[in-house]
Amino acid sequence: MTRSAGVDLVLQAISRSFGARQVLRGLTGRIAAGEFVAIVGRSGSGKSTLLRLMAGLDRPDSGRIEIGGRPVAGVVDCMRMTFQEGRLLPCRPVLDNVGLADRHHDWPARLSGGQRQRVALARALAADPQLLLLDEPLGSLDVLTRLEMQQLIERLWREQRFTAVLISHDVEEAVTLADRVWLLQEGEFRGEWQIPLPRPRLRSNAAVIGIVEEILARLLRPNE
Repeated sequence: MTRSAGVDLVLQAISRSFGARQVLRGLTGRIAAGEFVAIVGRSGSGKSTLLRLMAGLDRPDSGRIEIGGRPVAGVVDCMRMTFQEGRLLPCRPVLDNVGLADRHHDWPARLSGGQRQRVALARALAADPQLLLLDEPLGSLDVLTRLEMQQLIERLWREQRFTAVLISHDVEEAVTLADRVWLLQEGEFRGEWQIPLPRPRLRSNAAVIGIVEEILARLLRPNE
């Protein structure tokens, strides 16, 4: 049963620079309520900067971001964000971070990487967010734990239908999880792929492999 409904997110000509370096260049796009969008690109392409702008943790130099029809001018109540390292509070046990029932008295330092990410995800979803921003949340996990976490994220998204935005270096992960994939290169959107494949998706599926290869080929041609 759906417990939370997603919100739409609109980018209107978003630019952001740090000193003389322009990181984002006039990004425009729309994510529909309840949609799962993944953003892929090389390191330094501006992915995490864009996610911070969506989260209201930073402001663009020009352009406008709207969530649910309202301009973002700071952290939005309906949004939660997870990070690659989990960012649990080390001075609070798992229960106080919102977490694993059988480890609720443990401190974060005693948890494995996968367990820490489960707690971080549970904490993010505890308030039934309408928008979940995922900044490389699985990048540091081993292969099997990463696959388990991908399945968990997809199951929770399908149950709750929040809007999800995933930043990932893993193109296979993006194609497996997302409705659409945006390619961010040198601060610009240079590709978009619809993923109209039934779920759950296997990485070994021929259609998944074909889309992954197409995105990777574009990544290897950065000037196009």
